[in-house]
Amino acid sequence: MPKYYEDKEEDGRACGGVREDLRQCLLESPCVLQENKSPKQCLKEGHCRNLQMTFFACKRSMVSVCGVFSASSLS
Repeated sequence: MPKYYEDKEEDGRACGGVREDLRQCLLESPCVLQENKSPKQCLKEGHCRNLQMTFFACKRSMVSVCGVFSASSLS
């Protein structure tokens, strides 16, 4: 189960829960802890890929919703 359901303060930003889970996944990954690489570098190497894809899908859905409203108002 995603950790953002457990006693977290409300982030207020879009996709904040998934963002927090991705952040925690990267910080707790062997790439960061054992290899002493940066979370950004570990993300580029493919660690926590499922959460990264979920986060990007969430962000894309936010953009898509905005695009629908602006496109329909132009017609």
